[in-house]
Amino acid sequence: MDFGHEITSKRRARWLEMLISALILILVVCIIILCLVPPVSRDALVHHLAIPKLYLKHGGMYEIPFMPFSYYPMNLDLLYLIPLYFGNDIVPKVIHFAFALLTALLIFRYVNKRLSPVYALFGVLFFLSIPVIIRLSITAYVDLGLIFFSFAALYFLMEWAERPSKKIYLVLSAAMSGLAMGTKYNGLLTFLLMALFAPFLYSRVTPNRRILFLKSATHGLSFIFIGLLVFSPWMARNYAWKQNPLYPQFECFFNPLKNGKTENGGGQTLSIRPGLGVFVIREGIYHESGWEIALLPVRVFLEGQDGSPKQFDGKLSPFLLFLPILAFWPMRDEDHHLIRERRILLLFSMLFFAFALFTSDLRIRYIGPIIPSLVILSVFGLSRIPHLVSRVRRHDGYAIGAVFSILVAVVALGFNAKYLYAQFQYVAPLSYLRGQVSREEYISRYRPEQHALRYINHNLPPDARILFLFLGNRGYYCERDYVFGEGMLGRMFGGARNAEEVLSKLQSQRITHLLVNNYFLQRWAQNNLSDGAKRILNEFFEKYAMLCYSKKGFSVLKLAGN
Repeated sequence: MDFGHEITSKRRARWLEMLISALILILVVCIIILCLVPPVSRDALVHHLAIPKLYLKHGGMYEIPFMPFSYYPMNLDLLYLIPLYFGNDIVPKVIHFAFALLTALLIFRYVNKRLSPVYALFGVLFFLSIPVIIRLSITAYVDLGLIFFSFAALYFLMEWAERPSKKIYLVLSAAMSGLAMGTKYNGLLTFLLMALFAPFLYSRVTPNRRILFLKSATHGLSFIFIGLLVFSPWMARNYAWKQNPLYPQFECFFNPLKNGKTENGGGQTLSIRPGLGVFVIREGIYHESGWEIALLPVRVFLEGQDGSPKQFDGKLSPFLLFLPILAFWPMRDEDHHLIRERRILLLFSMLFFAFALFTSDLRIRYIGPIIPSLVILSVFGLSRIPHLVSRVRRHDGYAIGAVFSILVAVVALGFNAKYLYAQFQYVAPLSYLRGQVSREEYISRYRPEQHALRYINHNLPPDARILFLFLGNRGYYCERDYVFGEGMLGRMFGGARNAEEVLSKLQSQRITHLLVNNYFLQRWAQNNLSDGAKRILNEFFEKYAMLCYSKKGFSVLKLAGN
């Protein structure tokens, strides 16, 4: 044995460990700096912070009919209640980021056990620096919680498959699946797949074939029971409110008498028209060809762009597509258990992606739970490059392959680092942290309606009730009572006989003021109202809506009689 070479290799490994650990620390600090600005991301202002704030104002959880998303499960949103109670809306971002760190810890534990600390640390760095993970880490969303609980469910299920006698891993996997469902409805896919995997995996590892079916079925049913038990509080709440434990999902199944209609805020109903999901959207709206739609599983890794639904509203790394292929390159004397685990990781990723593809408009966030599995497969693929090169060049092939592997890792991390730099340019946290920009100025830079909301908060009476029209439902920064009004506009103006009738309908709902996006209201009226309805609309605003404030295309109007 060449002890000198072995010592040199260990030293190199230690240096690599120290280098990657330092890069992880720098990345974590950068992400925390990006978190330390007021929340301006859309879903945080619409849902994830707005609803907990309303609960605090009300003194507890209550039904909010005009917000369909208030019926979603809220495991993480309830955590945000704690810092919001103390008046801090930046800590929720850090809480959300903490779930990315927990996922990274599981990736480290998994890879370290099967490869080495160097590869495990690289897996952590690669995962935390993936563009969509960076973007989610600096927002008060819930997707990182879903990613953690989903991967934890898969991780513990594989641990149980390795040691079936350790039933605690099956229980933990089921509980994590239940928490995934309680975080976001996308967790239903995790629960469904894990419930199918549990009996299948047991059937592959048990030596006793005589009791195979009974034991497999028992484990599968136990998994389902535990998962649903953990998720049951949210189902009970929604059943009590809407007679549908998964409201607003599956409404046609639980309430078929409604004829495919579901209620929206002010008592009106909105028809839900059946369609073919992603195919209708991408062909009818984005005008994509059949080939472009067929290549979606590849394009989603290559074409992602923040803020563009057509470009999947997020960005992945192309290396998540290419490196996992190498993870399945055949090797000599490979552990069959590791081969089975990699197949499980791949199968979970493919099935989850397929379900998400066929059930909704494809967004990167919707397939987030597959990212940890793809990261692990990527690390395995990276670890195989030296072995593959050594097959071609026997003399010094392994050393050349190791250098090439490092180059691939550097390029992959460089791709992610470019996105991190762009986030510093967009978020611009340093000017805010230095005090050069005030909180109101910072929010107004990203949310032009903030000027109008500030006027409302400082000038309208405490009992004012605001009707938001084309505001994007962003109500977090409004300190007065508010409701969303786009859904009722067509019925209100299209069916009204005169402007007085419109005013009467608004007064019956205790509306005192309107907050209007002028451009979108005019565009909506032009495209949706008849000439008679347009005359009623104009008469209503001329006679019964007095302009109080207007800036950057947003107007505050006071209704007559208030």
